Amino acid sequence: MDDLKISETITIPAGELGWTFSPTGGPGGQHANRSSTRAELRFDVVASRAFEDADRQRILSRLAAHGTVTVIVDETRSQWRNRQIARQRLADRIREALKPDPPRRRATKPSRAARRRRVDEKKARSRTKSLRKRPGAED
Repeated sequence: MDDLKISETITIPAGELGWTFSPTGGPGGQHANRSSTRAELRFDVVASRAFEDADRQRILSRLAAHGTVTVIVDETRSQWRNRQIARQRLADRIREALKPDPPRRRATKPSRAARRRRVDEKKARSRTKSLRKRPGAED
C-alpha cells in the first residue's frame, strides 16, 4: 500500500501502518466464514517519525491513550474496500486531532437595546394573553 497523506506536510509511511485481517462475524454463509475481510489498522503514534513532538503530544492526548490508534472496519465484503475505509478513517481522526482548539468564548452582557426588546416582547405577550381571558374574569 501507499503512504498515508494526512496534510501537505505530514505523511505517514506505509511501513508504520500495521494490518490484521480476520473473518467478519455474523451471517453470510461460506464467503463470510472463509474470507478474512475484516480489516484492523493499527498505528503506533509514539514510534512514528511522521510527527513533530508537539503534534505527537496533541494526538496522544486526544486519540491514543496507550500510544496506538486502532481502526476496525468490517462494513463491506471486500477486504480491499475495508482497507480503503480504514485508511480514510485513520487520516480523518488524525486530522481532527491536529486541529487547534477553538478560541474561548468571551462572556458578554446583553446590550441595552436587547434588554429593552426582551421586556417589550414580554409585555406584548402578556397583553395578548390577557386579551384571551373572559371579559368579566378577575385574577
